[in-house]
Amino acid sequence: MITFDYLTLKAFAEENKDFFENARIQKIQSPSRKDLILYLRALGETKKLYINIDPQFFHACFFTKENETKLNLEIPKQPTMFCMLLRKYIENGKIAKINVPEYERILEIFIEAFNEMGDKIYLCLAVELMGKYSNIVLYNTDTNIIIGCCHNVGEEKSREREMAGLLPYIYPPKQFKTDILNYNGKISNLNQNFYGISKAFENQIKICTLSEIQDFIRLKNLSPAISEDFSEYTLFSKLIKNPVLKNSVNDMINDYFTYHQLKILTNNLKQNLFSIAYPKYKKQTGTLEKIEKQLKKEEKAKTYRLYGDLLMANLHALKDFSKNATLLDWNTNENIEIQLDETKTVKDNANRYYKLYNKSKHSSEKLTELKEKTLSEKEYLEQILFTIEQADNLEILKEIKSEIKEEKNIEQKSIILEDNFKNYKILIGRNNKQNDLIVSKLSDKDDMWLHTKDCAGSHVLIKNPERKNIEDEVILYCAKLAKKYSKAKLSPKAGVIYTYRKNLKKPPAANLGYVTYKNETEILVD
Repeated sequence: MITFDYLTLKAFAEENKDFFENARIQKIQSPSRKDLILYLRALGETKKLYINIDPQFFHACFFTKENETKLNLEIPKQPTMFCMLLRKYIENGKIAKINVPEYERILEIFIEAFNEMGDKIYLCLAVELMGKYSNIVLYNTDTNIIIGCCHNVGEEKSREREMAGLLPYIYPPKQFKTDILNYNGKISNLNQNFYGISKAFENQIKICTLSEIQDFIRLKNLSPAISEDFSEYTLFSKLIKNPVLKNSVNDMINDYFTYHQLKILTNNLKQNLFSIAYPKYKKQTGTLEKIEKQLKKEEKAKTYRLYGDLLMANLHALKDFSKNATLLDWNTNENIEIQLDETKTVKDNANRYYKLYNKSKHSSEKLTELKEKTLSEKEYLEQILFTIEQADNLEILKEIKSEIKEEKNIEQKSIILEDNFKNYKILIGRNNKQNDLIVSKLSDKDDMWLHTKDCAGSHVLIKNPERKNIEDEVILYCAKLAKKYSKAKLSPKAGVIYTYRKNLKKPPAANLGYVTYKNETEILVD
C-alpha cells in the first residue's frame, strides 16, 4: 500500500480549488477519533469531505456515494469533543480559500466565521497528513493560537512541536533537502535529497530523466490511475504497469484508500468476531465431549438393573449377609459374580442396585437433554464461524456482530443476496440473521427451501408465487448455490436437502436460523 504524499495532496487541492472557495460548511460529523466528515455546499451541490488521520491510511478526499456505502461508517450518538468544538466554531462558516504549504503534507482550509459576539473571525483548519504524526488542528489566523486539536501532542511525544489549545501553531521542522525544480546536477537518492518525493514515488520515477521528474513535480499532464491489483496509485499512468485510469485525482484517492481501508477494517472485524465466537464454540465442544464421557459411564445403569433382577429371581437360593453371589446371566448363559453388601439382606442388596439403576437412568435422561441443547448451540456457533469466514463486506460482519452481542436494532435493514434463474427469484442468506429472515418473513408455504446436509451453510429459497411444480433444472441450480455458499464448497461432492417451506418448523426459543424439517429430498451435488 502506498501512503498519501505531498504531490497527491497538491494535485487534489488544485483540482478542487474552485469548489472549496466560498463553500459553506453545513454539517460536521466524526465517525471516530481518527476521521472527520465535512458537508460542504458550493456551486449548487453538496459534497462530503472525508478526512482520515489513521496512521494506516491517512488521506483526504470527497466521498463518492458508492465508496461511502462500502465503508458503511457509523456516526456515534455522542460526538467526540473535537467534533463538538468544530461545530461550535466553524459550522455554517464559509471557506475563504485553501492552501498547501510548499512541500508539506498539510491542507490548510481558511474559514470565515463569527464569534459569540457576532464579530467576524478568521480561522484555519490545518489537516496534517503525516503518517503517525497526522492531526487536525483548528487555530485563529489573527493570533496564530490553537483553539483545539484532534489529539494533543505533549512534550513527552515531541520536544520540537507541542500541539494543544492556547499554544501557538507552528509548521513542522523544515527538512534539509534540495528543491529539485532549481537543480541541474546528477540525481540520486531522490527521497533523501529532494523535497516532495516520497519513497513510493521515487520507485516509480527511478528511470526517469531530471526534466521528466521536474514536470511531474509541476503536475504537468496528469493522468491519475490505480494498478489493477490496487497495490499502487499514481498521478501519471505511464509510471505503473497495467494502470486503470480514473476520471479525477479525487476518484483515484477515494477508490484506492477505500479499497485498502475496507480490506483492513474487514479483516480486523473478522478477527474480533472470531475471537468472540471461537472460544464459545470451543467451550461447547469441550462440554459435549464431557457429556459423551459421562453418558458412557451411565451405561452401567443396565448392569445395575440386571443385578437387581438376578438377585430378586434367586432370593430363595441365596444367603443373606453374603459378600458376593455367583449367578447365571440368562442373556449370555454365563455365570457372573455380583458384589454384595454383607451388612444387608439379599433383598436389600437388590433394592440397592435398583436405586443405582434409577439414579443412573435419571442422570442419563438429563445428560441426553443437555447433549441435544449443547449440540444445537455448537452447530449454531459453527454456522456463525462459517459466516464470519465467508463475509466479504462490513455490512454483513456488522450484522453478525449484532447477533453475537445480542444487540437489538430493528431499524437496521439486512440486504439479502438475490439471484434469478428461469424466471424464479432466489434468496440466499449470508448469516444467521438473514437465514432467519428468509424463513420467518420472506417465504411462503409453497416456496422451496434448500440447505447442505449436516454442514454449515446458507439457507437458499426459491420463490414460487405461482405455486408451480419447480423443475429439476431449477432445483439443481439452487442446490449448487447451496453448496457454493456452504462449508462444503471445496468438497468434490456434497449432499443438499430440499423441501417446501410448509415442511419447516422453527422450535420455540431456538437460535437464529435454526429450523427442523420433514418430507425432505436429498440431492448429491458435485
